[in-house]
Amino acid sequence: MEKATFGLDENIASALTYVLTIITGLIFFLVEKENKTVRFHAAQAILVFVAVFIIDIVVMILAFIVPFIGLLMMLVWLLFLILWIVLIVKAYQGEKFKLPVLGDMAESWV
Repeated sequence: MEKATFGLDENIASALTYVLTIITGLIFFLVEKENKTVRFHAAQAILVFVAVFIIDIVVMILAFIVPFIGLLMMLVWLLFLILWIVLIVKAYQGEKFKLPVLGDMAESWV
C-alpha cells in the first residue's frame, strides 16, 4: 500500500481527511503534495463540509420563519451524519467515492 501524509497508509490518510470535517480536510490538503487520492479526499471533505455549513445556516434561518421545522433540522443532521460515516468508511476501504458535483470540483482541485 502506498504511503501518504505523515507516513500513513493511503487509505488511513484518506479516511482521516473527513474525521474532523473541514479541519482535517484542510490539514491534509495543505500538507499532502504528491498523493492524488489523499488530496482528492481532502478537497472533497472541504467542499462537503462547507456545503453542510451553508445548508445548516439556511435550515436554521428557516427554523425561525417556519414553525415545526425542527423535524427537518433533525432529518438534515441525520443525513449529514450518515454521509460523514459513508465517506470515512469508503475512503478507508480505498474507494474513490465521488459525490455528484462536489466530487467533480474536488477532482479539479487535485
